[in-house]
Amino acid sequence: DGKESSDMRIKLEQNGPEVSRVVLGMMRSRDWNLSVKERRAWIERALELGLTTFDHADIYGDYTCEALFGEALSSMPAIRREMQLVTKCGIELVSGNNPGCTIKHYDTSREHILASVDDSLERLGTDYIDLLLIHRPDPLMDPDEVAEAFTSLRESGKVLFFGVSNFNISQFELLQSRLPFPLVTNQVECSVLETSPLEDGTFDLCRRMGISPMAWSPLGGGALFRGRTKRITAVRRELEALCRSLGIDSVDRLALAWLMHHPARIVPVIGTGRMERVENALEAMKIRLGREDWYRILRASRGEDVP
Repeated sequence: DGKESSDMRIKLEQNGPEVSRVVLGMMRSRDWNLSVKERRAWIERALELGLTTFDHADIYGDYTCEALFGEALSSMPAIRREMQLVTKCGIELVSGNNPGCTIKHYDTSREHILASVDDSLERLGTDYIDLLLIHRPDPLMDPDEVAEAFTSLRESGKVLFFGVSNFNISQFELLQSRLPFPLVTNQVECSVLETSPLEDGTFDLCRRMGISPMAWSPLGGGALFRGRTKRITAVRRELEALCRSLGIDSVDRLALAWLMHHPARIVPVIGTGRMERVENALEAMKIRLGREDWYRILRASRGEDVP
């Protein structure tokens, strides 16, 4: 409802974690080339704006992004309680920073999950993670083993809540069936250029389970601004036309508002080191879209009217 979407915070699940309405994705933070001092200022400014949730993964920046964040955090430990740290595990990359791995693969074994969390805690310089996600569905996943790892992490206080990323409906339901507590989110790709979770049942399941999904790449990974295909150009033109008619001064605001208008209460994860982009995302929360305008954007994305 209108009030809920304008609130700065959202509960991912009834008894789950409360996160900021827009989450800050740290995947490319190594490329921002910020000094420790600049990173610290960036984090402080985000918190001032009410954006308190930071989305990491062990592998981001070739296993370096968590440590960059932790380095900035170490000089201001008091603010740890003001923020929520999300991280992911389960992907193994061939990397000098991951010796012994000879092929990119997934590992959701109990041993790997526990070790990965310990590594993330050390890199982030914290003693707990607010939300841990399995990064990708693993064909070799043993749900009982994952449940064992999650339960152990929960009991030790190392991780408060758990979820998944990029899981389809049956993969989500399989893991949930083995857990004595709810998975609180499924983080999937969704944007005006990637609408499949709206149609393939992913968001229907989230609503049935009473959880809010998170959307990675909510601006199409930048394709929305740079892409030159016929489809992307059509979507961008529609967004620009609507921006003019609604008095909105940026396409990214409207694209985020389109996502947040959906009743699944989608939480976008934006990855930018530029604070003006972050402030833009905040403005998106205030935009109220009419049903017809929402469908205009969907039509542009599909290339045709709804059936």
